[in-house]
Amino acid sequence: MEKILLGYGPLQVEAAFDGAKSVTCLEPAAEPAIENGKAAFYEAVRHPVDSDPLDRIVSSEDQVTIIISDITRFWSRQDLICRELVAFLHQECNMPYENMAVLVALGTHRGQSEEELRRIASEEVYQKVKMVCHDCEGALSYLGDTSFGTPVWVNPLAVGRKVITIGATVHHLMSGYGGGRKSILPGISGKRTILHNHMMCLDPERPRSSSRIGMGKLEDNPVHLDMTEAAALVNPVFGINIVVNRDGRQCRLVCGQWQKAWEESCRLVQQIAGVPIREKADIVIASCGGYPKDINLYQGIKTLLNMGQAVKPGGTMIFIAQCPDGGGAPDFFDWSRSLKTDSLDADLRAGFTIAGYIFYAGCEVIQNSRVLMLTELSPETLRDMGIEGYTDMESLLAAVDFAGKDVIVMPHGGSTVPYVSLEGPSFSVSHS
Repeated sequence: MEKILLGYGPLQVEAAFDGAKSVTCLEPAAEPAIENGKAAFYEAVRHPVDSDPLDRIVSSEDQVTIIISDITRFWSRQDLICRELVAFLHQECNMPYENMAVLVALGTHRGQSEEELRRIASEEVYQKVKMVCHDCEGALSYLGDTSFGTPVWVNPLAVGRKVITIGATVHHLMSGYGGGRKSILPGISGKRTILHNHMMCLDPERPRSSSRIGMGKLEDNPVHLDMTEAAALVNPVFGINIVVNRDGRQCRLVCGQWQKAWEESCRLVQQIAGVPIREKADIVIASCGGYPKDINLYQGIKTLLNMGQAVKPGGTMIFIAQCPDGGGAPDFFDWSRSLKTDSLDADLRAGFTIAGYIFYAGCEVIQNSRVLMLTELSPETLRDMGIEGYTDMESLLAAVDFAGKDVIVMPHGGSTVPYVSLEGPSFSVSHS
């Protein structure tokens, strides 16, 4: 049988499925990369979605705050966009550099080093514009409560100034899609605001995740709707949304009214990454796509969740993720202690963290299947989660019976979102 190559860190491993009844390869749609970044930027900001062109929205006298993501989102190459935006404001809008500020949307993440700030905003912007890292426990401004009871505390640089957001739109396990309103919540919000919002990931009555959240889910998703209400209180004047192709290169820029432009970018992401399947498979094998997407299990869990949408209940998942940096988040594997005492749900509700929920969501999908993993993580570390760890592909494949089975292969598992459909992709939103 023909062998398939799958990314594993900086290398590739071979997989063959002897005796399989069928083998189906799922990939995101091919989308050409942007070749001329400056031309694409000018086209996007001068022909925006549901908005006046950017040079009619801001003037030389305005005070502007540009919100960007931290180093964990550097794969989107937002630095290229930030550089073009600052140059556009200065050259086309005659805005002095001192009227601009770049605010790094850290959420609850750690601060950024000087080297990281130079990377995420570009060297040119770092040299010319004031850069500030958001502190979720620092001095904040209160804007009111959402209808979900979330007190909205935000960075003062988002108040009394014109706010422009730059973000990357991808599928997201909690909020349906990342980007857009997430630049505000969790990006520049207070810790109390963030935790109140994120707690809605959990079912209010049962020890499980809420059925209203998940990849691609916006309609009736309380996490998303709450984020949208919080962002509306800030009311950015302009949103810039980056869409990347399956090779991780920028392929579209969607700019304009902060909510409508982001929703349009979500439609594009669904068209590219949402892959319809007629039925689920007995066995699903997926790679995160190699380095850096499999740098740690915190990042790799997204691939595992995507696999879970393609495998039959009780089926087998073969997960390819090197994870040289271990769990990634400092507290990721700490939650194994709660798992051992059968108190994971209770402990997460009592002391919610993002890493804790990523761990929790991973355990939920694992419990429905047999999971084998090719990785550098130790088998002992993975055993508590219900994962069988392997360090070589040959031994792993020998442990799986492919005879007569339907197999789905996902070479870019982190950016491939399968869903069962006979009618093709769908996309819908609801507004609170």
